[in-house]
Amino acid sequence: NKDAFVIPVNPPPIMGMSATGGFELWIQDRTGGDIHLLDKYVKEIVEKAGKDPRLMMTRTTLNTNVPQYNLRVDREKAKAMGVSIASIFATLQSTFGQGYANDFNLYSRTFHVNVQSESKFRATAEDYRDVFVRSTNGNLIPVSELIHVKRVVDASVVQRFNMFTAAQITGNPAPGFASSDAMDAIKEISTSVLPKGYTTAWAGTSYQEDKLAKEGSYTSIYAALFVFLILAALYESWSIPVAVILSIPFAIFGAALAVYLRQLEADIYFQVGIITLIGLSAKNAILIVEFAMAKLEEGMPLLEATVEAAKLRFRPIVMTSLAFIVGTLPLAISSGAGSASRHIIGTTVVGGMISATVIGVLFIPMFFYLVITVKQKFSRTKA
Repeated sequence: NKDAFVIPVNPPPIMGMSATGGFELWIQDRTGGDIHLLDKYVKEIVEKAGKDPRLMMTRTTLNTNVPQYNLRVDREKAKAMGVSIASIFATLQSTFGQGYANDFNLYSRTFHVNVQSESKFRATAEDYRDVFVRSTNGNLIPVSELIHVKRVVDASVVQRFNMFTAAQITGNPAPGFASSDAMDAIKEISTSVLPKGYTTAWAGTSYQEDKLAKEGSYTSIYAALFVFLILAALYESWSIPVAVILSIPFAIFGAALAVYLRQLEADIYFQVGIITLIGLSAKNAILIVEFAMAKLEEGMPLLEATVEAAKLRFRPIVMTSLAFIVGTLPLAISSGAGSASRHIIGTTVVGGMISATVIGVLFIPMFFYLVITVKQKFSRTKA
């Protein structure tokens, strides 16, 4: 019977950025110390990560327990015997490894010629006695006379990151946790384990996520500022748009509450939903503010104009909001492939619009009344 060892891994969210999904963290040794000491700290991090409920499948590519041979060339002896150091390395590579010779064309194809000894002639350390290198005077010198072979246990591959000796740690978030939770967890563990002189650095999609985590949260601020500037140009006033902008927090509160209750992630789809809510909540506020401003221009007192605008525009706001909520509700309850992204954006928009309609509409007239009152008071004081 043939057996197989299978390890399932998630694909990377951005193809080409990494080999698998999850996080990718590098532990850097900036002290220039022994790699075995780095391996000790890395194993301690992986061990603690295995006990953290936020992480799963945490592993490292560093392995310092690989049996191997350490070959050291006696350069003084080689020079005394007239043997080029480059010839020794080329002979060892082409015999025990693989050496590139040349290319040739055949049947409209290009073939690479690689030189390598058969496996039975490079199986043991004693096979070095049968390999010769030619000196400058034409004599064949046994390679075993020019090298020292020592059996050691060391790292098979020494990796470097940012020019420092480093070890890679990869893993995935446990079910129910986001990638940001897993990154925070492995960062906390690494900080508690690593001494001074050892640092961490993200790579692949983890680097992009860490870099854009704070920038992504500014998107809603930029959107609200953009709406404020447009309204300021529309009303030719810096105070009236404040009444519209103050309605946005109600929509964001409803969206955040809905996403939290459904235990969804606040990812890029959540940001898209927030931007949509900023425009929709501002639209509802504009309907009331615009009508109230028209009543003020007709000579109606401020309080009566505000109440009249709230009464007349309440029904259109509720009707348009309900139509939008019902239209996006299938996104929040969808199923099938890709439903996770639809759940987030649908829940964000539905929850935000319900909050903006039920709570926000009641406070928009009050905000308008307060803003205009303050504006009129400052205008009288200035006069």
